[in-house]
Amino acid sequence: TTHYMMGGIRVDGDTQMSTVPGLFAAGEVAAGLHGANRLGGNSLSDLLVFGKRAGEYAAKFAKDHKRPIVDSEIADREARAALAPFDRTGGEGPFQVQHDLQQAMQDLVGIVRDDAHMRRALEEIDKFKARARTVTVTGHREYNPGWHTALDLRNQLIVSEAIARAALDRKESRGAQFREDFPNKDPEAARFNIVVRAAGERMELSRRAIPPLPAELAQIIEEMK
Repeated sequence: TTHYMMGGIRVDGDTQMSTVPGLFAAGEVAAGLHGANRLGGNSLSDLLVFGKRAGEYAAKFAKDHKRPIVDSEIADREARAALAPFDRTGGEGPFQVQHDLQQAMQDLVGIVRDDAHMRRALEEIDKFKARARTVTVTGHREYNPGWHTALDLRNQLIVSEAIARAALDRKESRGAQFREDFPNKDPEAARFNIVVRAAGERMELSRRAIPPLPAELAQIIEEMK
Protein backbone atom coordinates (compact mmCIF):
# COMPACT_ATOMS: atom_id res chain seq x y z
CA THR A 1 0.00 0.00 0.00
CA THR A 2 3.00 2.31 0.24
CA HIS A 3 2.73 2.47 -3.57
CA TYR A 4 -0.18 4.88 -3.12
CA MET A 5 1.63 7.31 -0.86
CA MET A 6 4.26 8.50 -3.36
CA GLY A 7 5.76 11.06 -1.04
CA GLY A 8 8.57 11.26 1.44
CA ILE A 9 10.98 13.40 3.35
CA ARG A 10 11.90 16.60 1.52
CA VAL A 11 15.64 16.66 0.83
CA ASP A 12 18.17 18.73 -1.05
CA GLY A 13 18.74 17.08 -4.43
CA ASP A 14 22.55 17.23 -4.17
CA THR A 15 23.36 16.61 -0.50
CA GLN A 16 20.24 14.62 0.44
CA MET A 17 19.96 16.64 3.67
CA SER A 18 16.42 17.23 4.87
CA THR A 19 15.03 20.49 6.20
CA VAL A 20 16.21 19.28 9.64
CA PRO A 21 19.94 20.11 9.76
CA GLY A 22 21.99 16.93 10.09
CA LEU A 23 19.17 14.58 9.07
CA PHE A 24 19.87 12.90 5.72
CA ALA A 25 17.59 10.61 3.73
CA ALA A 26 17.92 8.68 0.50
CA GLY A 27 15.85 6.41 -1.71
CA GLU A 28 12.10 6.02 -1.58
CA VAL A 29 11.83 7.41 1.94
CA ALA A 30 12.76 10.68 0.23
CA ALA A 31 10.12 10.13 -2.49
CA GLY A 32 12.68 8.53 -4.77
CA LEU A 33 13.79 9.38 -8.26
CA HIS A 34 10.54 8.40 -9.94
CA GLY A 35 7.92 10.20 -7.85
CA ALA A 36 4.38 9.20 -8.75
CA ASN A 37 5.59 6.64 -11.30
CA ARG A 38 7.41 4.43 -8.79
CA LEU A 39 5.58 1.27 -9.79
CA GLY A 40 8.07 0.53 -12.57
CA GLY A 41 10.55 -0.27 -9.82
CA ASN A 42 14.09 1.03 -9.73
CA SER A 43 14.56 1.41 -6.02
CA LEU A 44 17.89 -0.41 -5.63
CA SER A 45 19.78 1.74 -8.13
CA ASP A 46 18.07 4.78 -6.58
CA LEU A 47 19.46 3.78 -3.19
CA LEU A 48 22.95 3.05 -4.49
CA VAL A 49 23.32 6.44 -6.15
CA PHE A 50 21.66 8.69 -3.61
CA GLY A 51 22.65 6.61 -0.59
CA LYS A 52 26.28 7.17 -1.54
CA ARG A 53 25.71 10.90 -1.85
CA ALA A 54 23.83 11.03 1.46
CA GLY A 55 26.65 9.17 3.22
CA GLU A 56 29.36 11.42 1.83
CA TYR A 57 27.56 14.64 2.72
CA ALA A 58 26.52 13.32 6.15
CA ALA A 59 30.17 12.58 6.91
CA LYS A 60 31.18 16.05 5.75
CA PHE A 61 28.42 17.63 7.86
CA ALA A 62 29.60 15.70 10.94
CA LYS A 63 33.18 16.88 10.42
CA ASP A 64 32.17 20.50 9.91
CA HIS A 65 29.80 20.79 12.87
CA LYS A 66 30.18 20.26 16.58
CA ARG A 67 28.12 17.60 18.30
CA PRO A 68 24.73 19.16 19.14
CA ILE A 69 23.85 19.81 22.76
CA VAL A 70 20.70 17.98 23.83
CA ASP A 71 18.19 20.08 25.73
CA SER A 72 17.63 17.97 28.85
CA GLU A 73 14.27 19.60 29.54
CA ILE A 74 12.95 18.60 26.11
CA ALA A 75 14.44 15.11 26.46
CA ASP A 76 12.75 14.64 29.86
CA ARG A 77 9.42 15.87 28.47
CA GLU A 78 9.61 13.42 25.56
CA ALA A 79 10.54 10.58 27.90
CA ARG A 80 7.52 11.31 30.12
CA ALA A 81 5.26 11.40 27.06
CA ALA A 82 6.64 8.06 25.87
CA LEU A 83 5.99 6.43 29.24
CA ALA A 84 2.54 7.97 29.72
CA PRO A 85 0.63 4.89 28.43
CA PHE A 86 1.98 2.93 31.41
CA ASP A 87 0.68 5.55 33.84
CA ARG A 88 -2.86 5.64 32.46
CA THR A 89 -5.60 3.24 33.44
CA GLY A 90 -8.93 2.38 31.89
CA GLY A 91 -8.05 3.36 28.33
CA GLU A 92 -8.36 1.11 25.31
CA GLY A 93 -5.42 -0.82 23.95
CA PRO A 94 -3.27 0.67 21.16
CA PHE A 95 -3.84 -2.28 18.83
CA GLN A 96 -7.54 -1.45 18.45
CA VAL A 97 -6.80 2.17 17.55
CA GLN A 98 -4.16 1.06 15.05
CA HIS A 99 -6.54 -1.47 13.48
CA ASP A 100 -9.33 1.08 13.15
CA LEU A 101 -6.95 3.66 11.66
CA GLN A 102 -5.71 1.14 9.10
CA GLN A 103 -9.27 0.21 8.16
CA ALA A 104 -10.35 3.83 7.81
CA MET A 105 -7.39 4.65 5.57
CA GLN A 106 -8.02 1.58 3.46
CA ASP A 107 -11.71 2.42 3.06
CA LEU A 108 -11.47 6.20 2.64
CA VAL A 109 -7.99 6.94 1.23
CA GLY A 110 -7.36 3.76 -0.72
CA ILE A 111 -6.35 3.18 -4.31
CA VAL A 112 -9.36 5.03 -5.76
CA ARG A 113 -10.00 8.34 -3.99
CA ASP A 114 -12.52 11.15 -4.05
CA ASP A 115 -13.16 14.41 -2.20
CA ALA A 116 -15.98 13.25 0.07
CA HIS A 117 -14.23 10.14 1.34
CA MET A 118 -10.96 11.94 2.08
CA ARG A 119 -12.71 14.73 3.96
CA ARG A 120 -14.43 12.08 6.03
CA ALA A 121 -11.04 10.43 6.61
CA LEU A 122 -9.66 13.68 8.06
CA GLU A 123 -12.61 13.83 10.45
CA GLU A 124 -11.91 10.24 11.50
CA ILE A 125 -8.21 10.96 11.98
CA ASP A 126 -9.09 13.71 14.47
CA LYS A 127 -11.10 11.14 16.42
CA PHE A 128 -8.20 8.67 16.31
CA LYS A 129 -5.88 11.37 17.70
CA ALA A 130 -8.15 11.75 20.70
CA ARG A 131 -8.27 7.99 21.19
CA ALA A 132 -4.49 7.67 20.85
CA ARG A 133 -3.99 10.18 23.67
CA THR A 134 -5.74 7.85 26.12
CA VAL A 135 -4.39 4.40 25.19
CA THR A 136 -3.19 2.20 28.04
CA VAL A 137 -0.47 -0.45 28.05
CA THR A 138 0.56 -2.97 30.68
CA GLY A 139 3.72 -4.97 31.39
CA HIS A 140 7.27 -3.68 31.29
CA ARG A 141 9.42 -1.85 28.76
CA GLU A 142 11.31 -4.87 27.40
CA TYR A 143 9.86 -6.47 24.25
CA ASN A 144 6.47 -4.86 24.73
CA PRO A 145 4.62 -4.78 21.38
CA GLY A 146 1.71 -2.89 22.94
CA TRP A 147 3.97 -0.09 24.08
CA HIS A 148 5.75 0.02 20.72
CA THR A 149 2.38 0.31 18.98
CA ALA A 150 1.35 3.12 21.34
CA LEU A 151 4.56 4.98 20.41
CA ASP A 152 3.98 4.29 16.69
CA LEU A 153 0.44 5.67 16.72
CA ARG A 154 1.60 9.29 16.76
CA ASN A 155 3.70 8.78 13.63
CA GLN A 156 0.99 6.74 11.90
CA LEU A 157 -1.52 9.52 12.50
CA ILE A 158 0.89 12.17 11.19
CA VAL A 159 1.56 10.20 8.00
CA SER A 160 -2.13 9.35 7.51
CA GLU A 161 -3.12 13.00 7.75
CA ALA A 162 -0.28 14.08 5.44
CA ILE A 163 -1.37 11.54 2.81
CA ALA A 164 -5.03 12.54 2.99
CA ARG A 165 -4.41 16.31 2.91
CA ALA A 166 -1.93 16.09 0.03
CA ALA A 167 -4.17 13.78 -2.02
CA LEU A 168 -7.14 16.05 -1.38
CA ASP A 169 -5.20 19.10 -2.56
CA ARG A 170 -3.95 17.41 -5.76
CA LYS A 171 -7.02 17.57 -7.95
CA GLU A 172 -5.80 15.28 -10.71
CA SER A 173 -4.75 11.69 -11.38
CA ARG A 174 -1.03 11.04 -11.89
CA GLY A 175 0.93 7.82 -11.56
CA ALA A 176 -0.57 5.88 -8.69
CA GLN A 177 -2.44 8.93 -7.35
CA PHE A 178 -5.91 8.29 -8.75
CA ARG A 179 -8.84 10.62 -8.10
CA GLU A 180 -12.16 9.25 -9.30
CA ASP A 181 -13.52 12.80 -9.35
CA PHE A 182 -10.46 14.11 -11.28
CA PRO A 183 -9.45 11.25 -13.60
CA ASN A 184 -7.12 13.26 -15.87
CA LYS A 185 -3.68 14.81 -15.44
CA ASP A 186 -3.51 18.54 -14.82
CA PRO A 187 -0.43 20.03 -16.56
CA GLU A 188 -0.29 22.81 -13.97
CA ALA A 189 0.04 20.25 -11.16
CA ALA A 190 3.34 19.12 -12.66
CA ARG A 191 4.81 22.53 -11.79
CA PHE A 192 4.75 22.16 -8.01
CA ASN A 193 5.32 19.79 -5.11
CA ILE A 194 2.95 19.59 -2.18
CA VAL A 195 4.79 20.05 1.11
CA VAL A 196 3.17 19.02 4.38
CA ARG A 197 4.65 20.05 7.73
CA ALA A 198 3.54 19.62 11.31
CA ALA A 199 1.96 22.75 12.76
CA GLY A 200 1.06 21.94 16.34
CA GLU A 201 -1.60 19.24 16.36
CA ARG A 202 -2.38 19.58 12.67
CA MET A 203 -0.55 19.21 9.37
CA GLU A 204 0.03 22.40 7.36
CA LEU A 205 0.07 22.19 3.57
CA SER A 206 1.83 24.41 1.05
CA ARG A 207 2.86 24.26 -2.60
CA ARG A 208 6.47 24.69 -3.69
CA ALA A 209 7.32 25.48 -7.29
CA ILE A 210 9.51 22.88 -9.00
CA PRO A 211 12.65 24.49 -10.49
CA PRO A 212 12.94 24.21 -14.29
CA LEU A 213 14.72 21.08 -15.51
CA PRO A 214 18.19 21.42 -17.03
CA ALA A 215 17.93 21.52 -20.81
CA GLU A 216 19.52 18.08 -21.31
CA LEU A 217 17.00 16.40 -18.97
CA ALA A 218 14.06 18.25 -20.47
CA GLN A 219 15.13 16.99 -23.90
CA ILE A 220 15.22 13.38 -22.71
CA ILE A 221 11.72 13.65 -21.24
CA GLU A 222 10.44 15.26 -24.43
CA GLU A 223 11.91 12.43 -26.51
CA MET A 224 10.20 9.82 -24.33
CA LYS A 225 6.72 11.33 -24.56
